[in-house]
Amino acid sequence: MESLITTTVLIVAAILLYRYRAPVVAALRRFDERNVKRIKEELSDRGDPVAHFKHTFRVAEEQVEEIGELATRDSRTGQPVTRYVFEGEQFATRDEAEAARQRSIAGKARNFYKELPAALAHRRKETLN
Repeated sequence: MESLITTTVLIVAAILLYRYRAPVVAALRRFDERNVKRIKEELSDRGDPVAHFKHTFRVAEEQVEEIGELATRDSRTGQPVTRYVFEGEQFATRDEAEAARQRSIAGKARNFYKELPAALAHRRKETLN
């Protein structure tokens, strides 16, 4: 009886795996493509003297929220308009919101480089002891 249950479970698992293979394979392909892209990027970064700046901006960009869209009515005309929201501030155009977002990203990256000497000095003290 036990071998019958085991066989049934294996057959059901195989059927489910066959049924949902396309999304699983697609997810694995996306994962592999990201890894290949990351490895190529790391290899190209070895010869790039400003790669650390690019990496810092990428990390800072991950820490900054995305721009949201808000459908509202214009206070003067009453017509429906789209406003763009970034960090709680509304902007009339996406370009203005993108500019504010870029300033925020640059500020985070700048703060990282301002704090870097102190962090390296602290790390140096820890490794000397």
